[in-house]
Amino acid sequence: MTKLDRRSFIASATALGAALAWPSAAISKSRVKWVERRDLYPDGVASGDPDSSSVILWTRRPFDSGDRHALTVEVALDPEFKRVVSTTRVPVLAESDWTCRVLAGGLKPATVYWYRFTDATGAGSRVGRTITAPADEDPRLVSFAFVSCQSVNEGAQNAYRRMIWEDERKPAAERLGFVLHLGDFIYEVVEYPEEVAHRYGRTVYDIGKIPNSRKVYNFHVPTDLAGYRVVYQGHVRDPDIQDARAHFPFICMGDNHEFSWKGWQSTIQYDGEPEPAQELRVAANQAWWEYIPSRVRKASGPGLQAFDGPTVKNTPITKVNDDGFGDEPNNRTAIGSMTAYRALRYGRNVELIITDMHAYMMQDPTSRPEVAALDPGDFPNMFPQEWTEVLDAGRAYNGGKPPEVIMVGDKAVPNFRKGEAPMTLLGRQQKAWFKSKLAESKATWKVWAATNPTLDWRFDPQNLPPGLAAKPWPVAGYACTGGGDMSGSYHERAELYDFVRDRKIGGLVTVSGDRHSFWAGYSAKALPPQSFDPVGIAFVTGSISAPGMAEAMEYNLKKHPLRPLFTADRGNGKFEATCNLSLKRGVRSALEYAKSGDIEAARRLTNPDNAPHLEFIDMGGHGYSVVTATPETVQTEFVCIPRPVTRATTPDGGPLRYRVRHTASLWEGGERPRLKQEVLEGDPKLSV
Repeated sequence: MTKLDRRSFIASATALGAALAWPSAAISKSRVKWVERRDLYPDGVASGDPDSSSVILWTRRPFDSGDRHALTVEVALDPEFKRVVSTTRVPVLAESDWTCRVLAGGLKPATVYWYRFTDATGAGSRVGRTITAPADEDPRLVSFAFVSCQSVNEGAQNAYRRMIWEDERKPAAERLGFVLHLGDFIYEVVEYPEEVAHRYGRTVYDIGKIPNSRKVYNFHVPTDLAGYRVVYQGHVRDPDIQDARAHFPFICMGDNHEFSWKGWQSTIQYDGEPEPAQELRVAANQAWWEYIPSRVRKASGPGLQAFDGPTVKNTPITKVNDDGFGDEPNNRTAIGSMTAYRALRYGRNVELIITDMHAYMMQDPTSRPEVAALDPGDFPNMFPQEWTEVLDAGRAYNGGKPPEVIMVGDKAVPNFRKGEAPMTLLGRQQKAWFKSKLAESKATWKVWAATNPTLDWRFDPQNLPPGLAAKPWPVAGYACTGGGDMSGSYHERAELYDFVRDRKIGGLVTVSGDRHSFWAGYSAKALPPQSFDPVGIAFVTGSISAPGMAEAMEYNLKKHPLRPLFTADRGNGKFEATCNLSLKRGVRSALEYAKSGDIEAARRLTNPDNAPHLEFIDMGGHGYSVVTATPETVQTEFVCIPRPVTRATTPDGGPLRYRVRHTASLWEGGERPRLKQEVLEGDPKLSV
């Protein structure tokens, strides 16, 4: 590295709010008198956002007095620290909840490093392991896991134990380079065991009491920075999460639960009207920044270890701009306190483009009170797709000629969205950035890390047998689940996919979380009866531990006539997720299987127009997914574990339900991608 390179790294460290660890002239044995004291570092160590020459290192070392102390961070080529490449003193501040961020720079590409922190008394953290990215033109195989939705309050994080166990047994060239966490790293809705002992069939575990909490139904939610900090501590102290963060570098993007379950921008909504929460948004951003090592940009600018969030006031938002963004100074300031969308290059084969799907999103039109007049009847999780399309597109619907009313039977309901802008999740500025990154990328595979899934989920209730539902399905076409993610943002998604098609961008792979289920399929802006024209491939990973639709439906809809569309009771507490068949093959297929248990008979009743974009779906899947990218192919492997209601006792994290691999060869822009599926272990018969 030249002197200019070092100067650039110092500038980068300052901009990121991190201290700088730079290699010394010679590699040598550690001279630090380190004694491991995990009790003094209760939140472990972590690393994040690696590039080819640097990585962010993190720990938390709380002190009983004072507001500033110092730690020594060492970076080595071996876990015994006999080949130390850098030793640096770094500050740790009470202002940042005693969390510490260090930019370790001047490192070699595609190299495993080990790191540890030590205080002035010699009390040390556990040892962490991290890996730098390959150089931009390095053609080597790239492998990474993507995960989401870890609820320590209601489950066990056995998937991480399995991930570490398998990774340690792989050849060095095939081991994971990083873990991509696609949101819901925490669940801010916390249950207390003494109030709620069980939800569904799960034990509620104690993860701490939230100071100054607000009670919403059976949940306690944070109202300030101290509350979010407690929730993060409750999650990172889980032994499997902590081990995973010490073993892999993580690349993270928040989803909804890092702020508020039903929130958007700086607005929260629980069981009543939307509420301004600019102060809470800044607090949520600060807690994320403190506990997640990353290269996100903070508005406070240069600094060493503090977020220095702006002062805002909770102010009603009375108007929005053409992007649905709250046109109010405190809202703009709160959202701008942290900019999380970013791109990271990982060798020649992978460009990771990470978008923020909640900070800039418009209020979901299908969640507004006016929608109450659009009542499709008692059809669980179903809303007419054609109504959603009208509400989603607003004034842009039908080429700028939206209907004045939406017909519900013989009742005309005013189209309250006819004069409003189309729904956006990304917002104008981020969307322009995203398009430019796609167009400029020279990587073989452009991997869109989209926390909210893009794959349509839809049903065909128009094919239900007469008389099964309490009243007929109100339209001639399909059902979706409403808006709220990119699958229901038809207008914006079409804009993005048209851009990919028009620019002839090949190798688009979308990876997502949030749905607590495994999905594999094709990225297309529309499904039959419209033209089906895929421009990429897309995957959704099962949750690490949070319960999903299949589990919820076992406990809900007990006497509902449409229950067989979601679950089949097989006696002795056993259920089968017929919702997989409803979503992939149609309602007639699900009803047949619920009645007969004959999968071949169910497959013969498939509606081929319902989901030609889906190759795989499991609404009850937990675990993680692994992407392996080469110059010629990309593979995504679903590693599914049993429902994680208790902590596994074996080093491998417990048994597997199945392992399924999806492979695509590289296609040119304008060509149609093709997925090949292989069931490697288990029998996911309702999913394929």
